[in-house]
Amino acid sequence: MIFITLGSREYQFNRLLKEVDDLIESGIITEKVFAQIGQSDYVPRNYKYVDFLSPEDFSDYQDKATIIITHGGTGAIISALKKNKKVIAVPRLSKYGEHTDDHQLQITRELSKMNFLENVEEILELKDILCNLEGKKYKKYNIDSNVFKIVADYIGNE
Repeated sequence: MIFITLGSREYQFNRLLKEVDDLIESGIITEKVFAQIGQSDYVPRNYKYVDFLSPEDFSDYQDKATIIITHGGTGAIISALKKNKKVIAVPRLSKYGEHTDDHQLQITRELSKMNFLENVEEILELKDILCNLEGKKYKKYNIDSNVFKIVADYIGNE
C-alpha cells in the first residue's frame, strides 16, 4: 500500500493528489493508495482518503504502507523514516501557492543527497521515481542521529 500524508497545516497540496490520480488511471500505480489530504480541496477519484487521521490511525497506515509519499515537513518525514519505510518527499513549493517559501525543498534535497529518501522537485518526476523504487536501498534513520540538525544548520548557512 502507498500512504500519502500531506500534514495538517493550512496549505493545500492538490498538485500531488492530482498526479497520483493520473498515475493510477494510466496504470503506473497498481497498488492500493490511501491519503490523508489535510487542507487540500481536490477530491481523489481513484483512491480512498480522509482529511485528517487520529495519531493512532496515522501510525497504523504508516505501518501498513510499503511506500510513504509525503510533503516536505520534517515531522512527517521523521515519522516515516523511524518506521523504516521507503519515503518519497514532494516538497510544497511557493510558486504553486502551497507554502510561503521553499524551505521544504531545501530540506528534501539535503535528505535525498544523504540517501534517506527520494526527492521529487517537479511533479512529473514522481512517475519515474515510483517505477525505479523497487530494490533501492536507503540509509536507516537512527534515533540518536543529529541528521536533521545538520540539515538545518546547512540550510541556515546557505
